[in-house]
Amino acid sequence: MSVLTQGSHHRRFRELIFRETGIRMPDSKNHLVASRLRKRLIHHRFQTLDEYLGLLFDSGGLQEEWPEIIDLITTNKTDFFREKAHFDLLVRRVIPEAFARAGPGRSIRFRLWSAASSTGAEAYTAAMLLAEAARADARLDWAILGTDISTGVLAEATRAIYPRRDVAPVPPELLARYLMTGRGGEGSGQVRIVPELRRRVRFAELNLIEPPYPVSHGLDAIFLRNVLIYFDGDRQQQVISDVIAHLRAGGWLFVGHAESMIVQDRRLEQIAPAAFRRKEASPCRSG
Repeated sequence: MSVLTQGSHHRRFRELIFRETGIRMPDSKNHLVASRLRKRLIHHRFQTLDEYLGLLFDSGGLQEEWPEIIDLITTNKTDFFREKAHFDLLVRRVIPEAFARAGPGRSIRFRLWSAASSTGAEAYTAAMLLAEAARADARLDWAILGTDISTGVLAEATRAIYPRRDVAPVPPELLARYLMTGRGGEGSGQVRIVPELRRRVRFAELNLIEPPYPVSHGLDAIFLRNVLIYFDGDRQQQVISDVIAHLRAGGWLFVGHAESMIVQDRRLEQIAPAAFRRKEASPCRSG
């Protein structure tokens, strides 16, 4: 493969990733690309990234490899109770507001979207807290949708099986109530989310740069955390706008702490660090 062809393949790959995922990968990140795709190089017994790119663009291997590429290129960092202040706010304000809106004696419908759900830790953290609220007041009818562009992490989220070390941030009382130990007991090293939560949490593939989204409107809370930083400025604002369209008036949007300054939308008011509330509609004035 000539040096010219190598350069063309690298550029074509970066353009493909940007076009399909919104993730910008400048020339300086060629080493990162190579390290992320190392598993595929090993799988095909290639020595260099150029050989692998040749498979994609010269030998027709792109379609078959694409799901694997997405899984490896996208960043899937997630933790239970990550950025705990957001979950504290969910318990202290967001859920009580839903009860207050419903009024005495009426059922409460609460819907939450984890818009970059990765392996599901964020969605299941919220599920534990909503389940706790429902234990205190059975009127609460809640459900969670988790979406991600990576089918690999969605499969993990649906299985809902985690190494015991991953659930260390979960408070002991919630750990005992909502996580099951594997057949080997505590020595098995794995736990699974209980069926009662899994039944209320659904996962689906979704690309945030490809609206309209097949997601319900009128949502009470959306977690859009630690994904905006991978987009350029125009796409950041477009994704924010498209996501907010699914939020009810008075609903909440949570973003990553590094993304708080990115959110610039007149429909939102900032309530706490990286936590925003969609403004209520202003009453019409009679003339």
